[in-house]
Amino acid sequence: MALHKLQVDDFYDDAYKLIAIHCRLEDYRLAYLLNKNLNLKLTRKEDDLDFQYLKSSYSIFEWNNDDQYVTWNLVSNVCKKEEESLYSSGTLFQVNEKVLKTYHLISQFKKVDYFIKISDEIQNVNEKLIMNKLQAIPQIITSYAVNPLKIKSKDHLIF
Repeated sequence: MALHKLQVDDFYDDAYKLIAIHCRLEDYRLAYLLNKNLNLKLTRKEDDLDFQYLKSSYSIFEWNNDDQYVTWNLVSNVCKKEEESLYSSGTLFQVNEKVLKTYHLISQFKKVDYFIKISDEIQNVNEKLIMNKLQAIPQIITSYAVNPLKIKSKDHLIF
């Protein structure tokens, strides 16, 4: 009897482009600027991306362009949470201090503030044109393309 092996990796195809953005704006202001300059219609999703049992959450904006079969996502890479600090119990006074902790969606890119994920089924998005339009926005410090295959935590970009 012949043995047939089915490789699951053969069917999984990453058909998306990823752009990193360095920008100190709030997420809603950046989404507005992208909508205005790239002619998008990004809207905030009702639920944020939550990881590690609500330890960190990241805002996400989405637009499905049904005419061109393209899905645009703007996702925050930084989550800042205020948490209780650890203190020793042998001190004279018990002081509860709050500490601001920073978490990252893609820990390889700690300096990146936002990612744009462009999922296009028929590969009709001109990445160079998008990059030129992003560079023209004065509030964006810099933006560049990221190879999704080189990211260690690719599963965080599945939404």
